[in-house]
Amino acid sequence: MRSGLKEKLEYHYRAFDRTKLSPDPLEFPHRFSNPEEIELVAFISSVFAYGNVRQIGNTLEGIFRIMEGSPLGYIHKAKKERIREDFGGMKHRFYSPEDITEFFLMLRDVYKDGLSVRLVFRKYYEEAGGDLKGAINGFHEFILGRIAENGRVTRGIKFMFPLPEKGSACKRVNLFLRWMVRMDGLDFGFWDFIPTSELLIPVDTHIARIAKSLKLTKLKNVSWKMAEEITENLKRYDKDDPVKFDFALCHIGIRKKKF
Repeated sequence: MRSGLKEKLEYHYRAFDRTKLSPDPLEFPHRFSNPEEIELVAFISSVFAYGNVRQIGNTLEGIFRIMEGSPLGYIHKAKKERIREDFGGMKHRFYSPEDITEFFLMLRDVYKDGLSVRLVFRKYYEEAGGDLKGAINGFHEFILGRIAENGRVTRGIKFMFPLPEKGSACKRVNLFLRWMVRMDGLDFGFWDFIPTSELLIPVDTHIARIAKSLKLTKLKNVSWKMAEEITENLKRYDKDDPVKFDFALCHIGIRKKKF
């Protein structure tokens, strides 16, 4: 173990606390108090968590403005025609208005069936025998299947819900899982059925760059394997909660700070 690196990781983990929350998509679920609503808002926020952090914030502000302060109420009550009207002109990076509309129509149908993000993910986690990769695969295939029932599974939708079995790092869903499973001033810890030791670091270009510089990965391309390698190396510094360093490492990259 490199003791100097452990000290630096712990220092930055403490430094990047709740006071450094903005700008980050995690600030949106922190605006709510009901755990079920926080979960839904966190899931929506994670799905749009790619690209420039300011752009992410602007998109999410627009989404939650449409939902008039109650995303859970909106999803439960909005008719399909209203969802099509509300999101028919919205774009975000690779997501077209059609992609975004189909996403919210899918959420409406899932919650109308008496389900929730937690219930669906837990089902596939248990079916996979506690294997996170298998759980994410099942969860995303379920979502893609629900969208296919009523709409088109476009390239944007496939990007929205990638499959780890095809090599994707699945950054956004791993980010959402960090928020739901871990518990500290940043993360909520609502999902107690997944151990923090099983989480995988959400890898994007910021994490990949700093992980390479810290020799936490030898791989060149962002992938599921890279996420596994970085996480395994971080377990040297906290075997029970390796992903706790994610927020600090990501924001060091975003803010172009020195590690």
